[in-house]
Amino acid sequence: MSTATRSLPRTIGAHAVLLTYTVIALFPVILVIMNSFKSRAGIFGAPLTPPTPKTFDLIGYTTVFGQGDFFHYFQNSLVVTVASLFFVLLFGAMAAFALSEYRFRGNTLMGLYLALGIMIPIRLGTVAILQLMVATGLVNTLTALILVYTAQGLPLAIFILSEFMKQVSDDLKNAGRIDGLSEYTIFFRLVLPLVRPSMATVAVFTMIPIWNDLWFPLILAPSEETKTVTLGAQLFLGQFVTNWNAILAALSLAILPVLILYVIFSRQLIRGITSGAVK
Repeated sequence: MSTATRSLPRTIGAHAVLLTYTVIALFPVILVIMNSFKSRAGIFGAPLTPPTPKTFDLIGYTTVFGQGDFFHYFQNSLVVTVASLFFVLLFGAMAAFALSEYRFRGNTLMGLYLALGIMIPIRLGTVAILQLMVATGLVNTLTALILVYTAQGLPLAIFILSEFMKQVSDDLKNAGRIDGLSEYTIFFRLVLPLVRPSMATVAVFTMIPIWNDLWFPLILAPSEETKTVTLGAQLFLGQFVTNWNAILAALSLAILPVLILYVIFSRQLIRGITSGAVK
């Protein structure tokens, strides 16, 4: 029996497992989007079926755009996410470059200390963070959320990027130094372009928790001016009556940025994950 024939059942089995996982992962997303285009009776009467001419209704989207300031919430989430991603990628890449390039006393301990941030949830320090924000007058500001999310994303970013930066050729960096390039020029012009797949991986893994977070916006920025999309969706949750049409519509709109980001960086993301697997 040839090798190709023997490996065929394994290939079929692997694809079956992956397809099953894909269906399980996408099912809730498809269900939310599908039911956002239904009437209330359609949602509770046939939640697993696509909209029909009888159940199709845009009342959820009209409610979202009519009640509350959804565009303002969306803008707040976008500002917080983009700013946090920028600082996480910038400071994380710079710290990773320093840890991977320069050898100094405590280098390993510093890396292990930063890695602790991956294992210890930042929410354990919520009380201390709130006290700090109150003392500095940053409560109900987007700056508070940006600072918290930057601190939350840095450990993972440094851990991933430092491993990739160790693979960058020393000859390339030394050639730049011989040509008189500064360390900043070497970092921005030579190193960063070579670790773009890992940067995309960090961006996707960092963006999703930030965009979907409800904990810190509820505690640090609950005012009407600083509400995010996830916090704004709570407007339609009542004590006795819940507007499921509006909630599903708001969640469907909130999913779009994540999907767009994945479509843009999907190739870089896959390259970053596979490169890490090979290493």
